[in-house]
Amino acid sequence: MAQNIYDDDEFFAAYSHLPRSVEGLSGAPEWPTLREMLPDLAGRRVVDLGCGFGWFCRWADEAGAASVLGIDLSENMLARARASMGDADMGDTRITYQRQDLDAVELPDDSFDLAYSSLTVHYLSDLARFTESVRRALIPGGRFVCSVEHPIYTAPSSPSFVTDAAGRVTWPLDQYLLEGPRTTDWLAPGVIKHHRTLGTYLTQFHRAGFMVNELVEWGPSAEQIELVPEWAIERDRPMFLLIRADRT
Repeated sequence: MAQNIYDDDEFFAAYSHLPRSVEGLSGAPEWPTLREMLPDLAGRRVVDLGCGFGWFCRWADEAGAASVLGIDLSENMLARARASMGDADMGDTRITYQRQDLDAVELPDDSFDLAYSSLTVHYLSDLARFTESVRRALIPGGRFVCSVEHPIYTAPSSPSFVTDAAGRVTWPLDQYLLEGPRTTDWLAPGVIKHHRTLGTYLTQFHRAGFMVNELVEWGPSAEQIELVPEWAIERDRPMFLLIRADRT
C-alpha cells in the first residue's frame, strides 16, 4: 500500500498552502507543457490517477470530456475535491471521485481514452503493476500522460543544493543506481518516495505495452524565471519528468 502522507494533518496543512494547491493548474509551472501533451478531450473518457484537489478533473470536465473519474488514496484530498465542485455543479457534472490505493488500483478494461497522473507515480512502490493496469484500462491508441519527480531529484544526498567557494551550484547525488524507497523531509518528516532511474521508467512503460512518444526533462523557461526569479536555481537540474505514452 502506498504511503498515505496526505492524510497526515501536518503535511496536508503545509501542502494546502503551496501555489499549485491554492492556484490550481495555473500554479503548477509544468502545466503548460503537460497540456500540450494532451489530446482534444471533447467526448473522451478520462481517469485522473492521484487526482488531489480535483483541479485537472474539473479542467477536463470543462474541456468537454464525456466522463471523468478522479482516484486518490487520501480522504483529505477527495473531500477537498468534492467540496470544490460546489452544490450548484453537482447536478450536471460528469466527474466521479473514488478512493483507491494506486499500488493496487482496479480499473475496468478498455474503458478510458486518456489516463492522467500528476506528481503521483513516485509515491508508488509497484511501477510494473501500475503501468500494466493503466495500459489495460485504456482503449487501443489511448494515451497516458504523467509527471513524476525527476530521478535526479529523487536521489539527492542532501535536501538542497550546495554552493562552492566560487559560487557554483551542485546537486549531490546519493547512489543514483540504487533504486527503491527514499525517506525525505518535505513539508513534514518521513515522506517516502520511490527512486527509479530514467532507464527504469522507459523500460517499464515499454514492457507494459506503451510507446513513449514524448519525454520532457522539465525545468522553468526563461520567461517563467523572469516572472518568478527564485525559480532560476531550478535550471541547474530538471525538476520533473513528463511522459506521454500511447497504448500500442
